[in-house]
Amino acid sequence: MSEPLIRMDSAALNAFLRSAFPEADAEHMPSVVEVEAGRVLLKLPYLTRQLRPGGVISGPTLMTLADTAAYALVLAHIGEVAMAVTTSLNIHFLRGCQPGDLYAEGTLLKLGRRIATADVLMWTEGRERAAAKATVAYAIP
Repeated sequence: MSEPLIRMDSAALNAFLRSAFPEADAEHMPSVVEVEAGRVLLKLPYLTRQLRPGGVISGPTLMTLADTAAYALVLAHIGEVAMAVTTSLNIHFLRGCQPGDLYAEGTLLKLGRRIATADVLMWTEGRERAAAKATVAYAIP
């Protein structure tokens, strides 16, 4: 099986995400740091508004980053297809996510004609201390 081709690099993905979500504060949006065949790495800058009671990063923040990472991963491989949409997102919270810049590594599990499936690992303290892991499926129009 051959490796999937990259159709959008990090600069193209970041530009697309900013244009697709113009109401979002670009300075505080997740940014695509790395793109390679079957993998992306995103970084979400830390803001205190991401915290939940107890001083850890909230579940909705983690779910949003997981979904964004999967979207970026899919688009990196299929190109600028704005209407690729989430069909499922299953997340496991592994430990309290400590305050700090949040990273998400998306790995492509399967890229089909109609559905793409990805795993997304998230952390602030280091990849070896992952805070959450999600499996996300996207419908491709």
